[in-house]
Amino acid sequence: MSALRFPDLPPSEPQGCDLLTQERSKTTFGVHDLSTFLYGELYLERQERLLPLLENEPAFNKANRYFKGRTERIAGALRKDHALVKLSQKHKWTPEEFMQAEALIDEAGPFGLHRGMFMPTLASQSTDEQVEKFLKPALRYEIIGCYAQTELGHGSNVQGIETTATYIPETDEFEIHTPYLTASKWWIGGLGKAANHAVVMARLKTAGKDYGPHAFVVPIRSMEDHTLLPGVMAGDIGPKFGYNTTDNGCMWFDHYRVPRISLLAKHSSIKPGSGEYVKPPNDKLSYGTMVLVRASLVGAARQGMAKAVTIATRYSAIRRQFVDKDSPKTLGSQVIETPVLDYSMQQYRLFPIIASAYACFFTSKEMMRLYYLNMKNMASGDFSLLADVHASSSGLKSLTTTMAAAAIEECRRACGGHGFSSFSGLPLMLQDYVPNVTWEGDNYMITQQTGRYLFKSFRDLVAKRASGKFNASLINSPTLAYLNTYLDNPGLKCPVTSAAQFHNPEIQLAAYGHRAAHIVADIVHALDVEKRTWNSMLVEIYNASVAHCQFILVQNFILGIRGEMAQPEGVAVVELGPQAKEALTDLSDLFALHMIHKQPGEFLTSGYVDAKQVSLIGKAVMDVMENKIRPNAVGFVDAFAFPDFLLNSALGRYDGKVYETYTEMATHEPLNQTEVMEGYEKYIKPFTNPHGKKGNTMQARL
Repeated sequence: MSALRFPDLPPSEPQGCDLLTQERSKTTFGVHDLSTFLYGELYLERQERLLPLLENEPAFNKANRYFKGRTERIAGALRKDHALVKLSQKHKWTPEEFMQAEALIDEAGPFGLHRGMFMPTLASQSTDEQVEKFLKPALRYEIIGCYAQTELGHGSNVQGIETTATYIPETDEFEIHTPYLTASKWWIGGLGKAANHAVVMARLKTAGKDYGPHAFVVPIRSMEDHTLLPGVMAGDIGPKFGYNTTDNGCMWFDHYRVPRISLLAKHSSIKPGSGEYVKPPNDKLSYGTMVLVRASLVGAARQGMAKAVTIATRYSAIRRQFVDKDSPKTLGSQVIETPVLDYSMQQYRLFPIIASAYACFFTSKEMMRLYYLNMKNMASGDFSLLADVHASSSGLKSLTTTMAAAAIEECRRACGGHGFSSFSGLPLMLQDYVPNVTWEGDNYMITQQTGRYLFKSFRDLVAKRASGKFNASLINSPTLAYLNTYLDNPGLKCPVTSAAQFHNPEIQLAAYGHRAAHIVADIVHALDVEKRTWNSMLVEIYNASVAHCQFILVQNFILGIRGEMAQPEGVAVVELGPQAKEALTDLSDLFALHMIHKQPGEFLTSGYVDAKQVSLIGKAVMDVMENKIRPNAVGFVDAFAFPDFLLNSALGRYDGKVYETYTEMATHEPLNQTEVMEGYEKYIKPFTNPHGKKGNTMQARL
């Protein structure tokens, strides 16, 4: 029993549950209808069915999650991963059910990279023989793997990795070796203690030639007792800023031999004996897994923003601070403090994050559609989509994960002092999310891939227009469309004369397209005419990627609301009801206009808008927040359909019982299980009661 006990008193009126009920009564659309549009009825039904199973499994209990140190958390996460697999096997879950259960548990673990990178790599790069030998046992968890690419000295520069895999024709083996300290594998999730196999990215060397990084399936621990195999050294890299439920590991090899079948050979291979290298038909075939992961990170960014802003919005509707003398709030005849959500500054901080989460929803759907379409096309030899999908996934991964990391921190700050408490759910959420800005390509580095695609597209378009054989009606790419519009009229001016006119989505798209094209044109001129070096242009290149990807987000938001986005094959367009469509249009307006208002510089320098129009945009932003989005704010976050089990937050509870839950959680703090702390006798008593006086003679003085 806790030594900390709170009095059996309610919070002061009005109660949080009553405030949220009042908020929900203002909502102008059907919350369930919007949830169904976002996820589909099947997803929501599945969530309702899975929740009781997860809540009743002790391995998934979140009550003590915020009190544990790293060793306890790793042990708990391993127990969780084991229980999740066993539960999925018992109930014969589909992959969709498994992924949904894992998302609801919301804790990284030692098996995460087995599912997230090891098996997808095997699935996309294995021959039929390797599927039988590696993938099928992995699906049954008979082998547990990780993905060992990053090294101590190389991360984003995959081509620079130093681990070698040299073919030995005499024995038909590869010798995996770590030639330098910097070639040690590092940061590898699941490698520290859990994995017994690894997909190792190493430089394939044969017949004296280096063919660069290739993927090898390498056993690293004994299948009998889990000890490291001779020639392999591995372990955990230690505590991190976050993600401390995953055993990120390090590894090095000492002339370690593996059979030729270890080279994943669906696309490239080695001929036995001769060591002749058989190159892939297209050197981009191995991009599949990378593009999939980057595209999925856009969806993860939406999830991160949505969870954080759900907590902050609900809490801001309950939390009251100060009396607004210009517009005092009343409860009956009594003047009460103003809910924080009614302050325009709080709205300016939170409402754009709600809008961003919805924007990322539409773009994440489109990126997954394009990924699967591209994979289907490549299987038949059509690589026409690959460059666009790769460039977009790189830029969007960078932009959306940066947005999400900043949004989670903004939501934490928007919760005031209580946002600093782990019980808000936000500090741990931030710690576990921020690796997204670095893994799968550092956010400032991978935008160069987007830039190269944009500059090539611009140069090709200019050349076609100059050839006299250009037909604008044949353009089927949004990127080429906005570049061509700019080339038609680089001096185009925005015709808007009132704030209300900025709610026109065509004006918004024109502003984003013109600004992106202007940046691209300036960079191409600097590189091709002024002969600037690539390195000297990296800041501008990053800005070009951001501008292009913001255009994509704005366009997909608008098209998604209209029902004009392309759908995966065999999937029907889900219609939005008129009330939900109007409400989402308000969010789309805010998303587009807020980004201009917050960072107008590039829009101004492009020449499309002027300073007076930026001022009008500010008025439009404030108007849509106060009059359109404020009544629907709680409804918007409710539509994300996050159960309390997922959020694990005192501040973000659906029922509004913030203070009751917050104080209850404090009673479970291990320090509160005794009234007198350990160490009192040794470190405090010698100062405060050195002579060991008894009774109540030592009284505190006020």
